[in-house]
Amino acid sequence: MIAAAPWGFRDILPEEALVRERIARTVQDCFQAHGYLPIETPLLENRGVLEAGGRIADTPLQLFDDDGRLMVVRSELTLPIIRMVSARRGALSFPLRVRYQGPVVREQPRLAGRERQFIQHGVELIGAGGAEADAEVVGLAADAAEALALPDWLVVCGSVRPLHAALAHVADAQLACAVIDCVHGNNLVDLDDAVAEAEERGSLTAELACALREIPRVHGGAEALDAVDTLIASAGILGSATEELRALMAAFAERGQADRLRFDFSIMNSFDYYTGLLFKVYAAGQTECVCSGGRYDSSFDAGGESLPAAGFAFSLERLELAMPEDAPRASAAGKKSDSYGARPASVSPGVPARPVRPLRIAVPKGSLFAGSVDLLEAAGLDVARLRNPGRHLVVPGGADVEFVIVRATDAPAFVSCGGADCGICGRDSLIEADLGLLQLVDLRFGACRFIEAEPEGRAGEAECTYARRGTLRVATKYPKIAQGYYESRGIQADIVQLHGNIELGPIVGMTDRIVDITATGTTLRENHLVVTGDILECTARFFVHPGRARLDPRVRALGEKLAAAVREG
Repeated sequence: MIAAAPWGFRDILPEEALVRERIARTVQDCFQAHGYLPIETPLLENRGVLEAGGRIADTPLQLFDDDGRLMVVRSELTLPIIRMVSARRGALSFPLRVRYQGPVVREQPRLAGRERQFIQHGVELIGAGGAEADAEVVGLAADAAEALALPDWLVVCGSVRPLHAALAHVADAQLACAVIDCVHGNNLVDLDDAVAEAEERGSLTAELACALREIPRVHGGAEALDAVDTLIASAGILGSATEELRALMAAFAERGQADRLRFDFSIMNSFDYYTGLLFKVYAAGQTECVCSGGRYDSSFDAGGESLPAAGFAFSLERLELAMPEDAPRASAAGKKSDSYGARPASVSPGVPARPVRPLRIAVPKGSLFAGSVDLLEAAGLDVARLRNPGRHLVVPGGADVEFVIVRATDAPAFVSCGGADCGICGRDSLIEADLGLLQLVDLRFGACRFIEAEPEGRAGEAECTYARRGTLRVATKYPKIAQGYYESRGIQADIVQLHGNIELGPIVGMTDRIVDITATGTTLRENHLVVTGDILECTARFFVHPGRARLDPRVRALGEKLAAAVREG
């Protein structure tokens, strides 16, 4: 038997390894030239110690040390550096400028086509705060992008401060947590619903509700900063929440790179230690960012005093994908070398080039197809060929649009992996895929609900079984929705995933109950099942990969047209 690497891990052969080595050398040489010194941290860390510094990303590899402590394979390198600095603070001189490189491992959805191990190259500036330090860190990321000759690179910035300023005026702690969860989860539709419910209850003023809804949607150039400050001021919050970003904009103008900077307040990293600036670096042709970082001042607590800190990390794997195949290997002096240097002649400086291919929209076949086509037409798109596609899977929608016809359950994967720029599917498909896609618009058609059900005439049997066995056995096609429902109620459930005829589970005694989707209840009645719990309402949604929303203005423009069509309809 030939042994393969574990899923999510892979071997790197010499030809690719040489390319990766050259990229790594270029990045590290750039960091070194700016005075950043190398450090190394262990591959294994004490989970409890890391959690004291902030929320850690999920890691698939955990083990117990011989003293019983839970150890984890590091999932990123900033928290280990926080741990190191906290432990050795008295022996260090500040400001501290350090650089690092090394592998990290993160959990990924199985069968999502994503790697679990990747190499990070990054820096941390610790002990220096304010606009000057922010400009140094973001400027260093920009210098590395230039040294690599990344095609049409762009820095997209946001900040946690405007949203936190608005949340400071929210008295309902549960609502505040819900808002943060929605923004972290890129779910602006559920954000709208949570804020609207609070506004109806009188928990929020109309102005504060507007700020909470709209801040994560603001994007663009300098006008985006004005828009955020207007939202904050309208909600009765004193002061500006964008000073740091305005200072960064001025610094990039002085560098002659004002056209390389954009703002997007949907950027919210999954770690909870960021306190101000957030930024990502994108390259032409790549939906995923190649670099991510920000400011995390409050994460240092050793000695009873916080330290200002900011940093970022490049992903070597994403850099490898972003590099043009014909990128020259040249030094700054123009001589041949093993480093990436001069910008390819075919790539012009400035803002990212206009997308050269049509906007691809994933359109779900089946029950959502007709409603999707009608709304796309209402948004001004040419759907004549889409209405009768025959056996065609890719259908033109004019000179600038292509429709990709997919199963609704597959639409999130197509958008996540770059097969489409945006798409339409049900809320349930997005929950089950769990790919971090940006949900922009509730399209308000295809309404149905998720329910829990059991055979009629067997009321109370499931409760007796649960009392005796300590677990409930449930059949469903939607394991994540079902698991989330039972976890929220504190019930231990054994989920049996089926792909059809869910109703048979309890009928033949295989399970106690089912979790399924229903629109009219006809199937339940015909199979003598009764509803025992309502789980969630489900409608179609328009969604996009977050990176594509930041790079291709056509995506947000389509979202705005669809939202207008929904309101008018």
